Amino acid sequence: MLGVLDDAVQAIRQALDGLSEWGLAGTRPGQYHLDLAADGAALPILHGAGFAVLSEESGMTGESTSRFLAVIDPVDGSTNAHRKIPFYATSICVLDAEGPLVGLVVNLATGTRYAAVRGGGADRDGAALKPSGCQELSSAIVGISGFPGHHPGWAQFRTLGAASLEFCAVAEGVLDAYMLVGRSTLYGWDYLAGLLICQEAGAVVVERDGAELVVRDDAPRRPIVAATSQLAARLLKEESL
Repeated sequence: MLGVLDDAVQAIRQALDGLSEWGLAGTRPGQYHLDLAADGAALPILHGAGFAVLSEESGMTGESTSRFLAVIDPVDGSTNAHRKIPFYATSICVLDAEGPLVGLVVNLATGTRYAAVRGGGADRDGAALKPSGCQELSSAIVGISGFPGHHPGWAQFRTLGAASLEFCAVAEGVLDAYMLVGRSTLYGWDYLAGLLICQEAGAVVVERDGAELVVRDDAPRRPIVAATSQLAARLLKEESL
């Protein structure tokens, strides 16, 4: 199954390499030509493997009776990609009846590959992932999406613009935590692959409002991922962020 996802990422990379116009497509707010090209490259491969597909760019397609649903953001961090900021990725998570089964996040600018299989651990380019172990907010480097209402006491923060990669950064200990602040929300295609990678690496993932994080539609969510349960609990208390 990971081989199929790798093939989809390779097709996306080739499509982008051959694309001259990466700018806004004029189809809907925030949708770029690069998004449409990436989606068009990935869908035939995922459908050919027998998956139903939920894509940020094209919605639900494929066999509705399939045992497997591939949830994909063909290019997470499209604005970064358009601006040539080398922090954008393809994120694909395959769900079965029990939830996330296989997750893959690949930085399309660098080729760095994060993968996880339920019960089988998580890795970056073949090396096992391990969170930082940070427990104290006062020493934490936290990635955020949105605008915080106040300073909650973290040591530093980063706003990097691609949630799937920021989840993976927590899984490998580059960031101590990542969270949504202000009115910011995410969708399953943004974080489900990263969620599985974090869980398999040993990081803690919670939802700020107590909602179910494993979604199979376009329902918005507000996840928090942290290196430890202590740090997650501290961030969860910051309700006014």
